[in-house]
Amino acid sequence: MDYQALAAELAGGHPGTGAYDDDDAIATAQLNAVNRTTNKTSMSGSEILNAMNKDAFLALSDADRQKVWDVLHLGEVNPFGIEAEVFKVVFGVPSDTITALIAARVNNVSRAVELGFGIVKVGYVERARAV
Repeated sequence: MDYQALAAELAGGHPGTGAYDDDDAIATAQLNAVNRTTNKTSMSGSEILNAMNKDAFLALSDADRQKVWDVLHLGEVNPFGIEAEVFKVVFGVPSDTITALIAARVNNVSRAVELGFGIVKVGYVERARAV
């Protein structure tokens, strides 16, 4: 655990919710609360397929379904790259599928995970505040 970095976070406050509580147990819970998102750098074809609206996929023309299959079989896909633009063209914006894919391309994490601390324990907060 990087206690200096944790101490700096505790002193600076959570970027979304503000100051951490003075009570170490409450501050620990605030650090571990899942209230942040991070962008995925890649997604598998399976992840993407499972996020799609099945009926919308089956309703695609053969040509558009093939475009989707071609992207899904690239291996790892950049969810913010040109592949995402292909899906917007194929499924249309707005659509339930695009909304689902936008949600699937982020990870919901805690501030502690976002900072690379993993799960923070009360003792870590106590020690960081003593630094």
